[in-house]
Amino acid sequence: MDQKRALIDPTDEQLSIRQQCATLGLARSSYYFEPQGESEENLYFMRLLDEQYLKTPSYGVRRMTEWLIRQGYHVNDKRIRRLLRLMGIEAIYPHPHLSIPGEPEKRYPYLLRGVTIERSNQVWSTDITYVRMPRGFLYLVAVIDWHSRYVLSWELSNTLDTSFCLTALENAFTHARPEIFNTDQGSQFTSQAYIERLLSAEVRISWDGRGRALDNIFIERLWRTVKYEEIYLHEYQTVAEANSHLERFFRFYNQERLHQSLDYQTPAEVYFIQ
Repeated sequence: MDQKRALIDPTDEQLSIRQQCATLGLARSSYYFEPQGESEENLYFMRLLDEQYLKTPSYGVRRMTEWLIRQGYHVNDKRIRRLLRLMGIEAIYPHPHLSIPGEPEKRYPYLLRGVTIERSNQVWSTDITYVRMPRGFLYLVAVIDWHSRYVLSWELSNTLDTSFCLTALENAFTHARPEIFNTDQGSQFTSQAYIERLLSAEVRISWDGRGRALDNIFIERLWRTVKYEEIYLHEYQTVAEANSHLERFFRFYNQERLHQSLDYQTPAEVYFIQ
């Protein structure tokens, strides 16, 4: 509740407090209670960890702790481990998994080793990343088409639950259905609800191998682009502002941003023409 309340902006002219509470799943009455959230110092450390992770995704708790100590901060392993978990980040030689590992009854193999990606809707994938805010943080999930790099859908949430990932999936399905859908083995994507939705759409499920950095490389590149070209350049003050900026950025990314790997075409040109 404390993180949700911190993200509400009572001066927002577009969304009322009632609408913002509904968006965050927060009872309006609880907005008026004074929360005890993360300290300003911890939020600052989370910002540093977020930026360093893009540079050194193989750094786990010990290396991140040592790196902060070298910057002159007094921290210990216990504190950094808790913050990384809160951010949903886990170093796995060297891939950063931003979803908490799940323990499903059935496991699905990685289907893309040696596969040539040659058409739109052949392979989609999804992942989650952390979005910093002045008084808290959000999580961003996106669904991307591998062939075109087109971002089919995205959603923001203040918790690492399954529901916002399912919403992104449903929105992506308004475009088409992929032949293969690839995810990491996070609890959101290995949940029964998520798996059943993919199976009901007759989509083949592919899971990253544990600790394999390149199994979901296209969305990892997307996160790097989003962070460096959008998130790190702005200081979102509210959920509404984060939504607005990200909506504008993803529209630019899909419709205008030229990709060298696409022979300097945009993702939309490749996705919709082919």
